[in-house]
Amino acid sequence: MSPSPAPPRRGPHHPLASPLLQPDAASPAAPPWREQLTLRGVAVAAVLGALLCVVIHRLNLTVGVIPALNVASGLLAFFLAAAWRAAAGWLGFGRGPPFTRQENTVIQTCAIACAGLAFSGCSVSYILAMDRKTYELVGPGYPGNRPEDVRDPSLGWIISFLFLIALLGPFSIVLLRKVMVIDYKLTFPGGTATALMINSLHGKTEGDVAGKKVHCLVKYVSISFVWGFFKWFFSGAGDSCGFDNFPTFGLEAFKNTFYFNFSPSYVGFGLISPHIVNCSVFLGSVISWGFLWPFISAQAGHWYPDNLSSSDFRGLYGYKVFIAISIILGDGLYNLVKIFFIIAREFCNAQSKQRNLPVQSLEDDGSSEQLPDEKLQTEVFLKDSISPWFAAGGYIVLAAISTATVPAIFPQLKWYLVLLCYFLGPAVAFCNSYGMGLTNLNLAPTYGKIALFAFASLVGSDGGGVIAGLAACGIIMSIACSTADLMQDFKSGYMTLSSPRSMFVAQLIGIALGCIIAPLTLWLFWTAFDIGDPDGEYKAPFAIMFREMAILGIKGFSALPMHCLEICCAAFLLAVAIRLLKDVTPANVSRFIPIPIAMAAPFYVGAYFGVDMFIGTVILFAWQKLNREEADGYAVAVASGLICGDGIWSIPSAVLSILGIDPPICMTFKPSSASSNSFLLSRLCCRMDERGHLPLCEAHRWLCSS
Repeated sequence: MSPSPAPPRRGPHHPLASPLLQPDAASPAAPPWREQLTLRGVAVAAVLGALLCVVIHRLNLTVGVIPALNVASGLLAFFLAAAWRAAAGWLGFGRGPPFTRQENTVIQTCAIACAGLAFSGCSVSYILAMDRKTYELVGPGYPGNRPEDVRDPSLGWIISFLFLIALLGPFSIVLLRKVMVIDYKLTFPGGTATALMINSLHGKTEGDVAGKKVHCLVKYVSISFVWGFFKWFFSGAGDSCGFDNFPTFGLEAFKNTFYFNFSPSYVGFGLISPHIVNCSVFLGSVISWGFLWPFISAQAGHWYPDNLSSSDFRGLYGYKVFIAISIILGDGLYNLVKIFFIIAREFCNAQSKQRNLPVQSLEDDGSSEQLPDEKLQTEVFLKDSISPWFAAGGYIVLAAISTATVPAIFPQLKWYLVLLCYFLGPAVAFCNSYGMGLTNLNLAPTYGKIALFAFASLVGSDGGGVIAGLAACGIIMSIACSTADLMQDFKSGYMTLSSPRSMFVAQLIGIALGCIIAPLTLWLFWTAFDIGDPDGEYKAPFAIMFREMAILGIKGFSALPMHCLEICCAAFLLAVAIRLLKDVTPANVSRFIPIPIAMAAPFYVGAYFGVDMFIGTVILFAWQKLNREEADGYAVAVASGLICGDGIWSIPSAVLSILGIDPPICMTFKPSSASSNSFLLSRLCCRMDERGHLPLCEAHRWLCSS
């Protein structure tokens, strides 16, 4: 077998070759991995993780939408650690060792791992779907809703359950970190932006090229933050207010989610991600929301009942979820099998362990030489490796313990079903991490819904399929979420010269902290507020949805709408065929073939996501045509600034939400009633709250409807 090709060389203006992403020449070498993981860092991560858990629970119980918090976590970690050192010096304990970018990255990893348990493992969606209040809200007369399928939350079983299921995730994916970060060169836009911000916070870059990039980063962070603050005033308290629901291309297109929602983060993702990824996402938006969903919607009353809610699996929602997952699984499983085949071939031919896997990168300029900066990043990233035997052994041992003990908490979920979850776990982990590397979307809840449906159908009604499906949902969500977060943090660590071993240990510590902190913070909400009240503040909107999904899942695939299963099989095979075609065609042709997993993201999320990313790639393309050198040198700084500013705004936005302070104005649109101006016109509605008219709308009263 011929030697494996070296990774492609990046040009001097490639994002990863940017001086801003590298430590300063005068900075000391990266400290050993044990010095990157400090007691100070763990304490800061625990405080930060608890804060983020409160934010995530609050958002989950109210609106159900969770923003990406990696950038905000990295920034808060910097300020909390700096405050720790300042306080220690003021109290006479000494400032301690220097606070490095590596320690900052490790703290961020630990805090996100802790907070991730509030999003996935301790998610209010599947936990509250088990309780008696949700059972009563669904209705005792609802077919399949049995009083036997009730399990009220308690700290004892939640903490025990989390410790049994949460620690497995990192072990399932850590062996593929080199494949995703170095060989596939996945961008992980959120991780790239976090690394850029951390390096800028710790860099000394005045007066040089990197200094200009820091100023560019700060400029666009400020613009993005101020824009988020401005948008907040018009976002109201409803689900359809503000610039996030602006009918950019008209109201008809808006109904099919074709609009630009003025999101700096998504535009930033488009600036960072390769053109083929952005174009694939946009193509998926056009295929799904432009043709497929309108066609299926027209079959309402024939393929499925036409009086179903927008979240009912028996209707259009079922097509969206299952077809999107079919494409994702087709692409993800193809790449997973391909990687295992290449590894097996390497072992059979007794090749050197140091050679790279011969996989096709997303961006390849045809050269085989690495820049010195990239060589340093790769050297540090591969230096403190995690033993394959340790990773595989850890996963097997933890899976065996969980398989034996989880049925004691949920007797409805038999041991062989728990074992099946862990058999499927690595494949789900790879698919979710791979998709997140391309689009920055964490689709762990979507995988959880599929597991919920599948395991509920396997157990059936008499065996307690509702509880079994919800518990299996928690297992799959925990694995999918923690692995995607870890891989994104590995991307940040690669760019900040952080040790993968310190980050892996930090992930495990963060998960262990989250197994205690996430249930405790949830219990605070549970005891202090009326959770689940449909007329109250904490409605827990997804609890009823998840319970109804489980009830529907008991009926099996026969409950899916007509032709859904056939379309899913076709979508799966088409994704595999496209991936195979992309591998067998010459490079000058394959670079124009779309990526299926990127195409699938808007199938479920909405077309606006693809529109935003496509606008980002159009801006970058035009910028490159006008000034290639400037575009290649500053695009990542601009994109990271847009992402960081939007991420930082999530902190005050969440605080305002926790304090019960709603935006004063709800800006919505409706068709104009004026016949002479009916073409492409909309009327702006400024809905006032009980505090009376606000000056902004008083000045524009002629725009406001009654």
